[in-house]
Amino acid sequence: KHFMLKEIYEQPQAIIDTVSGRINPETGSVTLPEMNLSDEDLTGIDRIFLVACGTSWHAALVAKYWIERWAGIPVEVDIASEFRYRKLLINERVLTVAISQSGETADTLAGIRLAKELGSKIVTICNVVGSTMTREAHGTVYTHAGPEIGVASTKAFTSQLAALFLFTLFLAEKRGTMDAKTRLELGKELISLATVIEKVLPVLQDEIKELIENYYDSRDFLFVGRGLNFPIALEGALKLKEISYIHAEGYASGELKHGPIALIDKDMPILGITPRDAVYQKSISNVEEIKARQGRLILIGTKGDDHLKTITDDVLYLPEVHEELNPILYTIPAQLLSYEIASRRGCDVDQPRNLAKSVTVE
Repeated sequence: KHFMLKEIYEQPQAIIDTVSGRINPETGSVTLPEMNLSDEDLTGIDRIFLVACGTSWHAALVAKYWIERWAGIPVEVDIASEFRYRKLLINERVLTVAISQSGETADTLAGIRLAKELGSKIVTICNVVGSTMTREAHGTVYTHAGPEIGVASTKAFTSQLAALFLFTLFLAEKRGTMDAKTRLELGKELISLATVIEKVLPVLQDEIKELIENYYDSRDFLFVGRGLNFPIALEGALKLKEISYIHAEGYASGELKHGPIALIDKDMPILGITPRDAVYQKSISNVEEIKARQGRLILIGTKGDDHLKTITDDVLYLPEVHEELNPILYTIPAQLLSYEIASRRGCDVDQPRNLAKSVTVE
C-alpha cells in the first residue's frame, strides 16, 4: 500500500545487512573495511563531533550515549545547520562524524568541509556508495539499508543506529575501553535484534491499528523518554508531524515539570517510552505525574511489566533486549503509530507536503 510500510518491514533485513560480515561472532571483534583511519588516529582522539540533520541528528543523539559510555570519548552532537555558524574549537585531535542517508545533505557537507579545514579527520555514516560525503571523508561506515523511497526515514534510521553501535564497539576495541567478553555479548545482542524485530512487527501493527482509533483525530501529541530513549521520543514526534501533520513534540521525561506539563489535560495524548532499564523508576514517576493530570497515555514497555496496565489501558509490550539496544527496538512502534495515524487520516504517507527526501539546498 505504501513504500513507508514496506520499508518499516524491511528493517530486520537492513540491520542484518549493515552488521553482516563486520562483527566476528566468535570474538566480537569489529571490522570496518572503509574506515581508512590508523589505530594511531583512533587512539589519539580527544573529542568527537557528530554532525547531522533531522532524523540523522536523532541517531547522533543516541550514539553520544553509546560512545561516551563504551569508548570513553567526550561527544558533542550538532545540528549541521548550526554547527558551521559558531566558533568551532576543532583541531587534529578531534574526529568529526557526519551522518546522512544520502551523503548529499547541503548543511552537513558544508560542516565537514569546515571541520576538515580546521584539521579534523572526517568519518561519514552513509547509505549511498560514492556520494559526495563518502568521497570527501577520510573513512566511511556504510549502512546497507538499500534504497528508501518514503520521504520519512525508517530503515535508514535504524540502520544508522546499527552502524553507530558497530562504530562504538570498533572504537572501544581500538582504545581498549571494553573487554572482549562485553564486546562479544553486545555484538551478539545486535545480531539477534533483527530476529526480535521481525517477530514483533506484525503483532505490533495489529495492536497499533486498533489503538489509534482513539487518537488519530488528535491535534497535538507529546512523546517522552529518558536516557537512551529520549532521542527516540524526538524521532517519534518528528515522524508523526512529518506524515500526519499533527503538531507533535518530543521531550526528556524529566523536563516535563519545567514547562510542558502545563499542556497536559484530558485531551492531550502522550506516548511514554518506559522500558525496564536503569532509569525505569524515574520514567514511571514521570508518567504517573501525567496520569495525575488526566493526560491520555500510551505506554511502550517491557513484556511482563504489569505495573504499566495500572497506569493506562493503552500499553504496547516489547520483548526484553539488552538495554543499550532499546533505542532501535523502541523506534519500531513509534514508526508504526505515525504510519497508522497518517494512513487513517488519509494523508499522503510517502510524499508529505513541503518535504523532499534529500535536502540538497541550505
